Amino acid sequence: MAKKSVASVEVSGKRVLIRVDFNVPLKDGAITDDRRIRAALPTIKNVIERGGRAICMSHLGRPEGTGYEEALSLKPVAQRLGELLNKPVACPSDDCTDDTTASAVNAMGDGDVLVLENLRFHKAEKKGDPDFAAKIAALGDAYINDAFGTCHREDASMLAVPKAMGDAPKAVGFLVEKEIKYLDEKLAEPARPFVVILGGAKVSDKLPAIENLMKTADHILIGGAMAYTFIKALGHRVGSSRVEADQVGAAKQMIDHAANHHVELHLPTDHICSTQFAEDVGDIEVFDDHIKDGYMGLDIGPKTQGHYARVIAEAKTVVWNGPMGVFEWRPFRVGTKMIADALADATEKGTITIVGGGDSAAAAEQFGVADKLSHVSTGGGASLAMLEGKAFAAVDALDDA
Repeated sequence: MAKKSVASVEVSGKRVLIRVDFNVPLKDGAITDDRRIRAALPTIKNVIERGGRAICMSHLGRPEGTGYEEALSLKPVAQRLGELLNKPVACPSDDCTDDTTASAVNAMGDGDVLVLENLRFHKAEKKGDPDFAAKIAALGDAYINDAFGTCHREDASMLAVPKAMGDAPKAVGFLVEKEIKYLDEKLAEPARPFVVILGGAKVSDKLPAIENLMKTADHILIGGAMAYTFIKALGHRVGSSRVEADQVGAAKQMIDHAANHHVELHLPTDHICSTQFAEDVGDIEVFDDHIKDGYMGLDIGPKTQGHYARVIAEAKTVVWNGPMGVFEWRPFRVGTKMIADALADATEKGTITIVGGGDSAAAAEQFGVADKLSHVSTGGGASLAMLEGKAFAAVDALDDA
């Protein structure tokens, strides 16, 4: 069921609680990447340009939950948001539930913006505590969820707050609306061929997604360290490559399941390997099929790169979650860069390309293709949960369109 959008909520003169994802990286109190702040701008601007009073709330990092911690304060975020909006943005208190915060909210005028201090300074946020949620809910006349990165969580601000707001309007922001459109609706009935690319370190992290996507995918391309658990399941030698021994049986079941259904499961046939898990030491060799003892696979090889690129070129829908190798290191980045470039080329020819957050989004950004793809998700864990077919209670709690 489609959810009510912020665009259809009457906000003029109203206090609008916007749950955003301002969990940005900080170094020495300075923001090193403001993408998550910029991602929330369309929703915030929509509210204030229509005369609403935007009260932004978020967590940042993993505080102890026992009160204010200067290193994890949202004050630098409020300052950066003010710069992006070209207007003052207050973060009025060290505590999002105290009288100072309530007074600042009550003093807001139409078009004003305010940021509540880090929600996780209270343990009650992670616990989904209804008393804490009631204090936050009392600050708003409407609730907007624009924090896709935490939609798979049931924190107080995600679930208990909208529930505590009774009949007040509860809607999705533009960011969450777009994420649902691509990660749910576009993948429910994908244009075909539908290609899924899964990588990363641990096969155990991706097995539920593979199991769910096998129902609709035409091709599943596997890379990253997780591939070696599958390759081991086929009886091939993998040298010192990372293998999850307790998942070999499950990987074999997946291979057999794919063989008995319409989906084609592709595994690397050659491997860029090293004797050391390091960027600039160790002997690097490319192995076809079996990997020599003492070597570990750290990227897909050139034959696999070419094969995967050809499969992507014929696709009409592609979803990518997880790198093909240790792309942060120059010798082992080629496979992941090839995926990124192949997706950009496919998008230009009309293919719908979706990147599922996390390391894949970082790689798309690093290789300069993020703006050339259909959609790059802002939520790693949330996007993976959606690919697994999980329902989000935080989204279910919002009004239907």
